[in-house]
Amino acid sequence: MDTIVEMKNITKQFKNKKAVDNISFSIDKGSIVAILGPNGAGKTTVISMLLGLIKPTQGTVQVMGKDPRDIEVRQRIGAMLQEVSVMDALKVHELINLIRSYYPRPLDIDQLIPLTGLQKEDLNRYANKLSGGQKRRLGFALALAGNPDLIFLDEPTVGLDVTARRVFWEQVRSLTQQGKTILFTTHYLPEAEDYADRVILFDQGVIIADGTPDDIKSKLTVSSISFKSDDPDLCSFLLTLPNVHDVYEKEGRIYTVTEDTDGILASIFEHKLAVRDIRVEHGRLDDAFEQLTTHPEMDTKGAAIS
Repeated sequence: MDTIVEMKNITKQFKNKKAVDNISFSIDKGSIVAILGPNGAGKTTVISMLLGLIKPTQGTVQVMGKDPRDIEVRQRIGAMLQEVSVMDALKVHELINLIRSYYPRPLDIDQLIPLTGLQKEDLNRYANKLSGGQKRRLGFALALAGNPDLIFLDEPTVGLDVTARRVFWEQVRSLTQQGKTILFTTHYLPEAEDYADRVILFDQGVIIADGTPDDIKSKLTVSSISFKSDDPDLCSFLLTLPNVHDVYEKEGRIYTVTEDTDGILASIFEHKLAVRDIRVEHGRLDDAFEQLTTHPEMDTKGAAIS
């Protein structure tokens, strides 16, 4: 496949802080790639360099074989940012056609509107009168207006309901069938698991995992047992059991990370622990995210990384 994005030995330093520390990766044409990581991991800095908004302190960035600030590159990329700022005095169709006019080969309006989920009646509304979900669709329309080959989507489904999210990602997948490449960020990890061909996981300015969602989940030789409990000493006790690598609480549930779920279940019943609503969960992407970013010094087996 053709390489559309390449970053080599990239470091970006702001005063005394390295936002990105000597990273390298490339992205092939026609793929959907999720850029994930906790807040402050370096995601925004990486995307800003790919968009040509900032320059790296060292290393080289190429988009479609050129500097991302090259006018030919700018004419072939589109971006949907998390905050959609629009000119209030323009109607939706006026704003879309204005953005289309900036590009040499814009997407035909009759193709653009069905892709974005906007309705015909939305086109005559003033942009500032749109709901949150409609503004997200408008942001998507503006990103696609120039018929770009490379599309950046920053938290694209914020404000959309479950059905609208599913439809959105179906449309995104259809774009890759036309040879377009998608880079996106999201805090909805199931979206990355369900729709990304590849996940690049950042933490503290470096890449800590890179592969398909299944590749990253396969590193989890461990599973987790979760349950609810009101026992304040339970977590401490669970950490004393064999083959328990981690115990943490999340959204009112206690998670026990282990490669021996049967053994942990046996211990729960043997010791008559006061737990309820037991669930055994195997290898979700958010489990990998949690373990890799919360305990970067440990691999998924609990051994120190050499």
